[in-house]
Amino acid sequence: MQLDEVYKSAEEKMRKAIDSVEHDFTGLRTGRASVAFVDNVQVEAYGNRLPLKQVATISTPDSRTLIIQPFDKSTMASVEKALLSANLGMTPNNDGKVIRLNIPPLTEERRRELAKMAKKMAEDGRIAIRNIRRTANDEVKKSEKEYDMTEDERERATKHVQELTDRYVKEIDTVMAKKEKDIMEI
Repeated sequence: MQLDEVYKSAEEKMRKAIDSVEHDFTGLRTGRASVAFVDNVQVEAYGNRLPLKQVATISTPDSRTLIIQPFDKSTMASVEKALLSANLGMTPNNDGKVIRLNIPPLTEERRRELAKMAKKMAEDGRIAIRNIRRTANDEVKKSEKEYDMTEDERERATKHVQELTDRYVKEIDTVMAKKEKDIMEI
């Protein structure tokens, strides 16, 4: 494997690790309404289990409310049942046309708990990036043997991989700081 391929592969995998952390963060409640709260809700409709977003429109008219409007009124009861069984910590209010989910404000204790969870997710992302670094460095060492690479070239290659690692770890730290600020904000 040539060095350019090693760099490109490592960078792609590191980008995916960042994307994964960001995706995990969307599931953390920050006290503000977000359609991501109901991303994992599955509704029993039309003889199948479907994601909520495939059977209803989900909107956030304000920072404390989610409105779910089923495309087909006959699925209203199924949507409400799915929301109840999803253990979101919110009780759906059904007025016959739409279902409202009122987001309760977070307690200080819950905010700290969520911040801890976010830190763990960020640390998992950092670990993934360091594992990618290790794999890339192993590829560099393998290339050194295969292609008669000099020791200086190997050192430059491992330095480049470390620079990639540092850049992506810093990006995770930035995303983490932003998420923690969102969580702790009242």
